Amino acid sequence: MIAIENLHKRYGTSVAIDGVSFEAPDGEITGLLGANGAGKTTTLRIIAGVLAPGAGTIRITGGPGTLGALLDHTGLYDRLSTRENIEYFGRLRGLSSLDERVGDVIGQLGLTAIADRRVGGLSVGERMKTALARALVHRPRNLLLDEPTNGLDIPTVRSLRDLLRRLRDSGHAIILSSHVLDDVQSLCDRLVVIARGAVVAQGTSDQLCRRTRCGSLEDAYLQLIGEHEVPVC
Repeated sequence: MIAIENLHKRYGTSVAIDGVSFEAPDGEITGLLGANGAGKTTTLRIIAGVLAPGAGTIRITGGPGTLGALLDHTGLYDRLSTRENIEYFGRLRGLSSLDERVGDVIGQLGLTAIADRRVGGLSVGERMKTALARALVHRPRNLLLDEPTNGLDIPTVRSLRDLLRRLRDSGHAIILSSHVLDDVQSLCDRLVVIARGAVVAQGTSDQLCRRTRCGSLEDAYLQLIGEHEVPVC
């Protein structure tokens, strides 16, 4: 489980997140839903330890070492192959039985055909899957995913969704940030709606629809953030 309480972050006079609190239970996918700039990525980066919070507490079942994070597909080494990138980050984790772990995650994500190709020549989707393999190689109990389907084609999105469901069903706590409603509706057991750095609603898709008396999650979402976000055309 990942529990966040009263998280704050400022950049100078700009408020990035303002009192964010929620829980991501084991065996569920918790979706962070919000517009670009709402504070989703900042929240994930603080949970991952990449950023220091201004205030607030974070509790992770099993401790920080049980966390895997896909915050973007950068940070890969272009001159190394897919396999070498995964091995390198596995070594940083101090893993034993590295060959077995790397082979497992390559098979899980369907990376066999590009396992020995240099990352610099991969497509955006292939780089994203390599970055996800890097996050999974130590078999984390808890997983953070920031816009994981960006740049992926339809078959790859489907295989990624299947993998995330398997991880959820085996007891992992997963937080998935997205502004793509298809991802959210297909994958997430519960939602945390963020606008202007604050949580404006939490619950299942059905609960949010009932709260707003809307017939679709899209309408419910737009109503929930309507007082907080100004559309940019």
